[in-house]
Amino acid sequence: MSGTQGGTQERLRRWRLVLGGDGADGTGCELRGQEAAMDGALSALYGGRRPGGAGDGGARTAGLGASAPNVARWLGDIRTYFPTSVVQVMQRDAIERLGLSALLLEPEMLEAVEADVHLVGTLLSLNKVMPETTKETARAVVRKVVEQLEKRLSSRTRATLTGALDRSARVSRPRHRDIDWDRTIRANLKNYLPEYRTVVPERLIGYGRAAQSVKKDVVLCIDQSGSMAASVVYASVFGAVLASMRAVATRLVVFDTAVADLTDELDDPVDVLFGTQLGGGTDINRALAYCQSQITRPADTVVVLISDLYEGGIRDEMLKRVAAMKASGVQFVALLALSDEGAPAYDREHAAALAALGAPAFACTPDLFPEVMAAAIEKRPLPIPDMAG
Repeated sequence: MSGTQGGTQERLRRWRLVLGGDGADGTGCELRGQEAAMDGALSALYGGRRPGGAGDGGARTAGLGASAPNVARWLGDIRTYFPTSVVQVMQRDAIERLGLSALLLEPEMLEAVEADVHLVGTLLSLNKVMPETTKETARAVVRKVVEQLEKRLSSRTRATLTGALDRSARVSRPRHRDIDWDRTIRANLKNYLPEYRTVVPERLIGYGRAAQSVKKDVVLCIDQSGSMAASVVYASVFGAVLASMRAVATRLVVFDTAVADLTDELDDPVDVLFGTQLGGGTDINRALAYCQSQITRPADTVVVLISDLYEGGIRDEMLKRVAAMKASGVQFVALLALSDEGAPAYDREHAAALAALGAPAFACTPDLFPEVMAAAIEKRPLPIPDMAG
């Protein structure tokens, strides 16, 4: 019986934390110690008491305020009481619900927050109004997140794309010194002659002599409107990883109503990110026109457009450019987002029009991106995930 009572009390305490202690929450539960401190941190963001004292049954209201000392103390509290994933959600909610963006312009605040992709997006959107005293700290925060992403994504990306590049370069009539004997033998096992104890290699598999030369050109064309912040962060990291591969010539272009080519910054994705300007309008047609002008080997080029497809430019011209690139042999990939959150709001009419051209638009997670690029390099169907809605 005592075990059952203990379980019931635990459930009541959890409901008490969720409901916030309003007199009508029905739990009749009083929190003490760390649970009371956790409740205070939650109440500060999601419903601090109105004046009148704790336990007065008053309605909840935002209680964190915009005082830098209060926020710094609160940031420390939530990192003490909650796991990192929850801390990141609460920070994001605090920025959105309580308008705390201005406080992120203070170095002390930046040093206190838990850095993640969404915080980087917020900092980049504040880049132009950020005081010089804060920029060094902001770059350190961004670099920390970028290094974490590179560590998570780079090895798998290089391995996946190296395999795809090798397969795309494979030739069926190689010179003797270019024969891949391992694959050749496996491909000809059916031709094994027991009496001679040998395999007759009817089909030779090998690689071209220019194995170390540039095999593919990749153009990343990234929409830097405010809603694409997380995608910009991930795309910049992937751009740097691709640029580190000798067999790939990578170009990175960001756009709103103007176009900026950040290819020269690709050796440092932090420089790429601080070269973006999140927010503003969108002119996809102008961005694709620039990318099209940079293509010299269409049959060996992959263009990746990352955009929610809300076009402020000339829609018909945009579609004509995509059709022309595909007709010339370019592999065109349209990603509605490159993030863990899935598909954002996007222009469904434009997505349908691209699909009709043979370029289906879909949201892509960072973990899936290497597979998408490998498929594009090998000119095989893309691994398009199911999209709800």
